[in-house]
Amino acid sequence: MRTDIGFEIHEQLNTATKLYCDCPTDYRNAKPNTNICEVCVGIPGAKPFPVNQVAIDSVIEIALMLNCEIVREPIYIQRKHYDYPDLPSGYQRTSLPIGKNGNLLGVGIWEVHLEEDPGKYDPTSGKVDYNRSGVPLVEIVTAPDLHTPEEARNFLKELTKVLSYTGKVRSEGGTMRMDTNISIEGGARVEIKNINSIKGAYRALKFEITRQKNLMKKGRAVKRETRAFLEAQMITKTMRVKEEAEDYRYIPDPDLPPLLISQEKIAKIREIMPEAPHLKLERFMKQYEIGRDDAWAITSEIEMADSFEEVCKSMPEIDPKYIASFFRHLIKKKLNYDNISFRESGLTSEDIKTIISKLNSKEITSSGAELAIRGVIEEKKPASVIINEKGLTRIEEEDVVVKAIEEAIKENPQAVSDYLGGKTEALNYIVGQVMKKTRGRADPAEVLKALKARLK
Repeated sequence: MRTDIGFEIHEQLNTATKLYCDCPTDYRNAKPNTNICEVCVGIPGAKPFPVNQVAIDSVIEIALMLNCEIVREPIYIQRKHYDYPDLPSGYQRTSLPIGKNGNLLGVGIWEVHLEEDPGKYDPTSGKVDYNRSGVPLVEIVTAPDLHTPEEARNFLKELTKVLSYTGKVRSEGGTMRMDTNISIEGGARVEIKNINSIKGAYRALKFEITRQKNLMKKGRAVKRETRAFLEAQMITKTMRVKEEAEDYRYIPDPDLPPLLISQEKIAKIREIMPEAPHLKLERFMKQYEIGRDDAWAITSEIEMADSFEEVCKSMPEIDPKYIASFFRHLIKKKLNYDNISFRESGLTSEDIKTIISKLNSKEITSSGAELAIRGVIEEKKPASVIINEKGLTRIEEEDVVVKAIEEAIKENPQAVSDYLGGKTEALNYIVGQVMKKTRGRADPAEVLKALKARLK
């Protein structure tokens, strides 16, 4: 049974001030209802400021990164009317499309809009914090070109990466919100709201597709309705049944002139905008002749991709495949373990070049390289200092390694017995003990070879 899935995705833009006033956008660290003004809280007679130009330019860049056509006709700011406690004016301002007819990974991007965030309503206490009211949003509307929860998850991951590459969205996380529409075999379209993460979207889709298919198996009709995703229970629940299309009574905001985007503005943004991650991935594979898995890992962050390219260009004597493997298997491993980004790690291209150079010349081992990366990240010191302070230079004295091997064999009789009994993987444990004794300064391959010879 064919399932069609589309999304409406909202992400906060990284601007210092709100969309229609000069209030700061820092709503998380401020006391409730302190970063507000007459415009934020919809005081009658309060007029909005001209639209935040940084927000407009940000949406144009995002639309271009998604291969959209930029609308050249007047773009009106619309009032979208609905009643909810977090919407003090009784309407939300949203632009007509700024970009349209784009695509990402074969998924159509129907429209890209500029919108304002509402306040934050707590239904338990009945209180509203308007600090968030008026924070700029980009809204991205996709075609129903996704057909499984797995496809949806992959698309959202790539979209998140594209938005991150632009640097135009907030980086602290937890600011993306999305609604999804699902229909099976061309049946009634069901909308799911209250989704705040990629994982949440995947779980909501898995549940809802199963729910609808079970109804069909029982011969019952799927209603056209809006449902809420209850993340704690991982289920969807009816919010309201839609008999007809929802009428928001859109009208152009009489207090705001339409936006006009010039060809010069588009050209200027194109000139300074970064290369999209999916295009960078394909270029890296072709230009540096590296595998897709390596390219995918490296382009996961623009800072890592830029560092990789800088290292490749400044070290032409090193095979890019070797550098790519270093980034993917040594750097990425540590970042994933610490659950931090490359930008947060503090690693610089100079650090990476130092470690790769010493690794390539066999001054340090692969274990020493791992320890050097760990030291740079954890102690915030240059790689050259970490290597010297921790004595990571490779051991040249054969007797030191032999002694460590003998000690490891003596201290781990069970592992030795297992290996001699045919469990070859037990030898890896003994190698690890030798590496511990030598503080990563011995060559693991040489240790393995020597251990096999000793236990033969």
